[in-house]
Amino acid sequence: MTDTDSPRAESTSTVEDARDRDESDPLAGYRDHFAVPEGERYMDGNSLGLAPDTALATLERVVDEWRDLAIRGWEAADPDWFHYGEHLGDLLAPLVGADPDEVVVANSTTVNIHTLIGTFLDTLPGTPAGPDPSADPPAVLVNDLDFPTDHYAIRAQLRQRGLDPDEQLVAVESRDGRTIDEADVEAVLRERDDVGIVFMPSVLYRSGQLLDVDRITAAAHDHGALAGFDCAHSVGAVDHALGDAGGDDEGADFAVWCSYKYLNGGPGATAGLYVHERHHGTTPALAGWWGNDKATQFEMRHTYDHAGTAGAWQIGTVPMLSSAPIEGAVELIREAGIERVREKSLALTDYLIELVDERLGDDFSVGTPREHARRGGHVAIEHPEGFRVSEALRDRDVVVDFRPPNVVRVCPAPLYTRFEDVYRVVETIEGIVDADAHREYDPRDGGVT
Repeated sequence: MTDTDSPRAESTSTVEDARDRDESDPLAGYRDHFAVPEGERYMDGNSLGLAPDTALATLERVVDEWRDLAIRGWEAADPDWFHYGEHLGDLLAPLVGADPDEVVVANSTTVNIHTLIGTFLDTLPGTPAGPDPSADPPAVLVNDLDFPTDHYAIRAQLRQRGLDPDEQLVAVESRDGRTIDEADVEAVLRERDDVGIVFMPSVLYRSGQLLDVDRITAAAHDHGALAGFDCAHSVGAVDHALGDAGGDDEGADFAVWCSYKYLNGGPGATAGLYVHERHHGTTPALAGWWGNDKATQFEMRHTYDHAGTAGAWQIGTVPMLSSAPIEGAVELIREAGIERVREKSLALTDYLIELVDERLGDDFSVGTPREHARRGGHVAIEHPEGFRVSEALRDRDVVVDFRPPNVVRVCPAPLYTRFEDVYRVVETIEGIVDADAHREYDPRDGGVT
């Protein structure tokens, strides 16, 4: 139901309608590539994507290369392991709208936030390594709906430079507890001359709001600040243009993302990062030997030789077994086309919102923006007993997740979710609440949700 007090409308949607949509879906065949748990309605691809056969095949290939080639795999494997992070970056670059040398697969998302925030803090006046250490310290602009790890990492990087995060980490406040208004980002930039970095999510992890990356980038650059983004909840579901963000080919300055959600790279898969080419040559805050120029890496010099690409922000040796599945998984997205993936994602979430409005009662509301330009890949269904509803769904083989205080996140991942799955999920929620079955569950007591 929408945020009104009107009674539930009589449902006009039918399962036949959902099946008709599936029949006309040009991406329907991609579901066959995925290990969809038998009997389940899996709606948690925004937390962990399902395993595609192509990812398992590239993982098996690398394991076989390890067995057959041993250390020779660094050069003799195909593709060779030595340049594997860069190879995956080449595959991912079109999905984020960047040049191949601006993208690399490396580290974890949190580590990448550490190294990129640290790197760019060190280029600003008012930091110990900056051009004028005696200047007033710079601030980093975030928001109060961010995923927690973003703030943990940024606060740590500020502390390491002798800066007070309580003063220099500035959060844009949400007006409604669900979304961030880009006008409020712009307002803070007008009020605070000291903001040197704007770091925002592309999609808010709880509500699923898609922020305007172009607008935020332009606002940051007009202010003289750098623009960075946490794209964990969008890469693989949203067709980004990071290299052109902000207009006039300015491009966002940097971005990070994980590979285990919409990219379907598997649990703990190696993360990805983007650094605009104008920053290539900047020394990473967390320099490591895998970011050294490949041509001189094994000369074992004790001074860092910058790779001259985004590959410079690699730290340690590429974890092959955590990276190999990404190759196969991304092949499917590239084949399907990220624009078509985005179109289906929006069609699925449109249908989900329509069914929530039509079939669920007054206690339910949709916390996700309805405009396509403001919606990511999942829908936040709000209910006062959201945790109990989510637990009841899981016991009925509908896999969703819960985020406090009241959000059931439902993600119809476009490569393997059918419209009939969406219909059945809402039908199941309706049955749970009509029977008060969710009241059989204890209130939230922790654990992975």
